[in-house]
Amino acid sequence: MNRRNFLKNSATGLTASLAASSFAAEEPPRKPRVKLGLCTYSYWHFHDPRVSVETVIEKASKFGVEAVDLLHRQMDIPEREPLTAGHRSYLRKLKRQAYLQGVSFCCMSTHQRFLDPDVAAVAAEIEHTKKCIEICGLLGVPAMRINTGQWRTSKDFDDLMAHHGIEPAMPGHNDEEGFKWCIDAIQACLPKAEECGVILALENHWGLARTAAGLLRIVNAINSPWLGVLMDTGNFLTPPYETADYDQLAKIAPKAVYVQAKTYFGGGEWYTLDIDYTRIARILADVNYTGYVALEFEGKEDPDVAVPKSLEILRKALS
Repeated sequence: MNRRNFLKNSATGLTASLAASSFAAEEPPRKPRVKLGLCTYSYWHFHDPRVSVETVIEKASKFGVEAVDLLHRQMDIPEREPLTAGHRSYLRKLKRQAYLQGVSFCCMSTHQRFLDPDVAAVAAEIEHTKKCIEICGLLGVPAMRINTGQWRTSKDFDDLMAHHGIEPAMPGHNDEEGFKWCIDAIQACLPKAEECGVILALENHWGLARTAAGLLRIVNAINSPWLGVLMDTGNFLTPPYETADYDQLAKIAPKAVYVQAKTYFGGGEWYTLDIDYTRIARILADVNYTGYVALEFEGKEDPDVAVPKSLEILRKALS
């Protein structure tokens, strides 16, 4: 190539490069979008007949949501027994089904009670939680819902809900002791969480996490990258108990690693809240949340009717 052709070709390449750079600069940056999930609980509120996890995976695929939140008590695994070869085979089948149907697992919702003065009882709850973390690891579930548990001074869960989640401490004990028990127990579970690559998500789910202040007290005291907040849009109950408590939700949003979004078509199982999901979307956008938002339908309407309606509400608000 002579000097004249070299300069001509170089100039042409430079012009094309500058044009491409200019186009790239003009294209607006794409913000990562929030992804939708579906909680298996949406189809089974602990009333017989139990709806299988496999069925909800099929429905999630049909509705085009990205992921499923597994309710541990809804799975074909005895909640308080050690994992067996049969249980592991069941988990592998779930993992295979989800992959082939184009959905992931975004969370597994578990139950434990750390709010207990009995050291042996809390130790058993820690071991139970570690087993649940192992299940998440086997399934490839990146986050796991945990609770503080309740004082159990209510007659039953219906009684607790009748009192809007408020209950007194056990006789002879107080919340200060309870916070220490919960913090110590969660810290004991964190090495297993890190080993399995599972983020623990503490939900605003009664007990000491019934308020934003109580929830954040625990999370901030532990201050671990393997512990975050699960924001449930329907679990902050403040008089007159008719709408979501947006102020409390905004307080926990910066720590949120996962969100469960409640709807109540047909009236709620225990109560009904009016939730403005456009406002929820703004709260999440203000803290740059780009994780999963999973529908947790808790109404009495047929879920085959209510779930699609609920997903459209979430899609519209989060878009």
